[in-house]
Amino acid sequence: MNHLISPHGGTLVDGVPGEARVAELKQESVDWPSHSLTSAQLCDLELILNGGYSPLTGFMGAVDHASVCAEMRLANGTLWPMPVTLDVSDDLAERVSAGDVVALRDPEGVMVAAVTVDEAWEPDREAEVAALFGTEDRGREDVAAYLQHGLRWAIAGPVEGVQLPVHYDYRELRLTPLELRRRFTRLGWRRVLAFQTHQTVHRAQQALTEHSAQDLAANLLIHPVVGHSRPGDPDYYTRVRCYQALLDHYPRDMARLSLLPLATRGAGAREAVLQAIVHKNHGCTHFMVDHGRGGSVLEVNGAPTYDPDEALALVERHIDELQIAMVPYREMAYAERERRFVPVDDGAVPSDLETVLGVEIRERLASGRELPEWFTFPAVERELRRRHPPRHAQGFTLFFTGLSGAGKSTIANAVRVKLMELGGRGVTLLDGDLVRRNLSSELGFSREHRDLNIYRIGFVASEITRAGGVAICAPIAPYDAVRRHVRETIEPWGGFILVHVATPLDVCETRDRKGMYAKARAGLVKEFTGISDPYEEPTDAELVIDTALVTPEEATREVLLYLERQGYIAAPAG
Repeated sequence: MNHLISPHGGTLVDGVPGEARVAELKQESVDWPSHSLTSAQLCDLELILNGGYSPLTGFMGAVDHASVCAEMRLANGTLWPMPVTLDVSDDLAERVSAGDVVALRDPEGVMVAAVTVDEAWEPDREAEVAALFGTEDRGREDVAAYLQHGLRWAIAGPVEGVQLPVHYDYRELRLTPLELRRRFTRLGWRRVLAFQTHQTVHRAQQALTEHSAQDLAANLLIHPVVGHSRPGDPDYYTRVRCYQALLDHYPRDMARLSLLPLATRGAGAREAVLQAIVHKNHGCTHFMVDHGRGGSVLEVNGAPTYDPDEALALVERHIDELQIAMVPYREMAYAERERRFVPVDDGAVPSDLETVLGVEIRERLASGRELPEWFTFPAVERELRRRHPPRHAQGFTLFFTGLSGAGKSTIANAVRVKLMELGGRGVTLLDGDLVRRNLSSELGFSREHRDLNIYRIGFVASEITRAGGVAICAPIAPYDAVRRHVRETIEPWGGFILVHVATPLDVCETRDRKGMYAKARAGLVKEFTGISDPYEEPTDAELVIDTALVTPEEATREVLLYLERQGYIAAPAG
């Protein structure tokens, strides 16, 4: 394999020792404290163990962290753009000291590695954010998203793998850097363009990658990110089936597929340098990233994960050390007369360009209409229709929110009965009081506990929706951020319809059979929504209903008519 590009730092790390040492680790681990890895941490660990993060042999400590933030280099001078730390709970950080060993476990509790602690330390998040984003504003959307899962403490030290994280799916496609390098050698590949994406690939992206590989006289590695997903990402099972269907549309022996367990962070241009290192370690000489700019893609129409021009400039600045080139990702459009795709930023493009926004594709799938023939391949469309059936065959969640006494439960019950009368789907009611009694009986009414109650409702509703059923939820759900989290949890699996039952507070108080409003005004009940705690009115509700102005029957019919207009049901009941 000497003809392939050298790993970053010169040596490909192998973090899983021999059988004898693995047996020792397993035997000794019974006395060690444990840390349960998050999905992002599990991705980081896998890339440390399999060499994707070479030359890292463990998680960073304070010295490396400071050097990476300030200089984009490890303390030993090796180019490295981003912190790779292991955040842990306060309790674990307080219990360990230098020389202790901590068992690292996957979500099933299986030990996958051990970390020998060099230090427990507090990462300088201000320096980290300033380095990655050029700001210390924690309220900025991309910064807040980056920091949302960070904890106060981290532990640092080298890791030894008991095994690579276990995957039961697509095992033949989960190739380590060493396995990919061996495959490239067998195939005689020397120049390899890696295409990293977290989205479905259609004709435009296929044309872009094929032409880019041909221009470079390179072969193509489709290297999609799987594992740790971002809100709005499609499930990777569907994506992988689509990638497999796509391979036949490249010239013979041009392209191969391998899955990449990389946790993308949305952390600015430095992330492109990290991606360069990861692809270089996998044996690639060039890489292109579908950075999520949106436009003609199906799933994401948000902001890019980083500015591509800034990322390209940063990679080129360090090209002598990286030795892998970044190939710009170009948006493509279809020229009808010429029957080919052309870059939309090309000054000489024809005038009859056609593009399709992701929202239009979603609407076509939801309504059962055909996709444009030029947009995608039949095999890919078949996979997408399996995953995105028309709305009348989808599960969905009706989420009623409003003050106590607004009429949520009354409408929810009536809609449940009408949907059961209509038939075709199982219907489950997750009413506030029912959930409190059967799912969250141990919770109080602090903000933390109320949020946890809604998260539980959202999880159950997402599972019902995923299975093709109907979940009808009727909690107060006063906080906008929590409602949005529930929406993001459910929408990848089906419909989400937020119904704001906007009955005025004075009307709700007149309906107060339990006397709770009176007790709240007397100070006997703390943190009562609408009195001593705020209700954040939604701005993203699909329906707004004031039960002071309509009867329960009229409100129910309004909900059912909306479901009919959107295609979830064939005709309004009643």
